[in-house]
Amino acid sequence: MIYEAFDEKETKEIGFLLGKNAKPGQIYCLKGDLGAGKTVFTKGFAQAMGITEHITSPTFTIVNEYAGRLPLYHFDVYRIGSLEEMEDTGYEEYFFGRGVCLVEWAELIEELLPEYAFWVSIEKDYQKGENYRKITVKGGEEFEAACH
Repeated sequence: MIYEAFDEKETKEIGFLLGKNAKPGQIYCLKGDLGAGKTVFTKGFAQAMGITEHITSPTFTIVNEYAGRLPLYHFDVYRIGSLEEMEDTGYEEYFFGRGVCLVEWAELIEELLPEYAFWVSIEKDYQKGENYRKITVKGGEEFEAACH
């Protein structure tokens, strides 16, 4: 699925659209350059899940936990130096639990992610405008099969 956003509000709305259908055990892997809009997307996603807390990127804490209709675990693995360091976070309890995970910079830990993860790529294209974002969502097809 490909979406286009021409400002932050639209990026947030696309996150909201995906968040309102989020199910326990889903993992959304967010890819994009610094400033691409990963946290803006996450704010919309969280809002759709009934989370009213202020959403920030967990750059220094690795994971922020939020309570909504489902628990939301927002990871930022940019500063993870190795897969072993990721294992020290206890990520498996989050990834294979009853909440929903959003993982910024997920490509850095790709081998730890299940095949049924969703991949959300957020790309800037200044030729289409300073705030333009192309948001591509792939994967997740195996999620339903893995749940049964």
